[in-house]
Amino acid sequence: MPIADAMTEDARTVGVAPSMPPAAGIPQRLMSLDALRGFDMFWIIGADELVEALNHMVHGEGHTSGGILGFIANQLEHAEWEGFHFEDLIFPLFVFMAGISIVFSLGKTIRQEGRAAAVKRVVRRGILLFVIGLFYSGGLTNPWPDMRVMGVLNRIALCYFFAGLIFCFFNLRSMIAISVAALIGYWALLTFVPIRNIQLQKGPLQELATKRNVALDPKALFFSTTDRVTGHYEKGFNLADHIDFEYLPGRLYDKYFDPEGLLSTIPAVVTCLLGVFAGLFLLNASFNDQQKVVCLLAAGLALAALGWAWSAQFPVIKKIWTSSYVLAAGGYSAALLGLFYWIVDVCKWQKWCQPFVWMGMNSITIYLARNILGGTDKLSQRFAGGDVHEFFENHLGGSGDLVLAVVGLFLSFWFVHFLYRRKIFLRL
Repeated sequence: MPIADAMTEDARTVGVAPSMPPAAGIPQRLMSLDALRGFDMFWIIGADELVEALNHMVHGEGHTSGGILGFIANQLEHAEWEGFHFEDLIFPLFVFMAGISIVFSLGKTIRQEGRAAAVKRVVRRGILLFVIGLFYSGGLTNPWPDMRVMGVLNRIALCYFFAGLIFCFFNLRSMIAISVAALIGYWALLTFVPIRNIQLQKGPLQELATKRNVALDPKALFFSTTDRVTGHYEKGFNLADHIDFEYLPGRLYDKYFDPEGLLSTIPAVVTCLLGVFAGLFLLNASFNDQQKVVCLLAAGLALAALGWAWSAQFPVIKKIWTSSYVLAAGGYSAALLGLFYWIVDVCKWQKWCQPFVWMGMNSITIYLARNILGGTDKLSQRFAGGDVHEFFENHLGGSGDLVLAVVGLFLSFWFVHFLYRRKIFLRL
């Protein structure tokens, strides 16, 4: 959903799939969804810097492997290629929550205004978010082709667009069938479709150029490679990366391919559909709150287990969004949703998460402010940079970076609280 829906739109209104009646007894707002969205944003807007600063204080510069802080700091770095760290959950969790928002927002639109209005909304918002994604990635700062076409916001836009249309036109059973077919189909494409026997990485390309006694020209080396292989998932040596290199226009994030590329958008849409399934389940009046919590936790564990079982043949890799990664990340997302739903909406323990709610209801604002306008990182330097930073760094146990991180987080939460109190919510 435009980030307004993918990050900010909450369950203030209740909607259901066109094939289901409205659920009874569901509150008009699920605070747990806002809190979970804000919790996810929390790690983007500076919590990782806080952990890094604490780790620096305890273990010194460059040491990230010692103790619990070292473990957490390592988890806040993306897995190099195969594998899964906590950092690898943040993006798919956003996409998962976009699917939940689809159920609440589009379901209501379909009931009140009809399917055509819902489709119009999907198209309008999908295009708008995609354009914002282009602007976020630099817009017209650089001349073509030094412009990035795909990115995080662009992927969210595409996931919302396709999952939203699927939700508008298909019932639950059909959506499940589409999801299963997409995951198996993506696995089959990457496993059985022949690709050129060349790895799009600087080292291997240089070795190949030296072996052939030619200049290092990636395009020429790629298209002159005629022998084919199958079943490869290595970095720069798989069908998704090769398709990006050959067909994706503009600047690629990883130079030769893009983590938000063309083919890997297919399984990313399934991540959004998993959120749709979770949203429909939350609206199902056949289950009470306790049963919903148990089922979300159980389904999450089952999905994650299935994903890791599949990874024995099809590795968990975020940068090409493998089918096993979809299941693992979707499982963790469902379990987190169940946990937050139980704590916040069932047990009504809500005071602790209020700051996350402020952030969850204005995620787009803080996200764009931080990444386009410089946000609280630059502002925190004005309060605690320079001599202040040096004083804490040199005289109080190397805590200069920690002070900067705390000030940045404080300013972020103050900003979203200011908007929340004045009922200012940026939506697209």
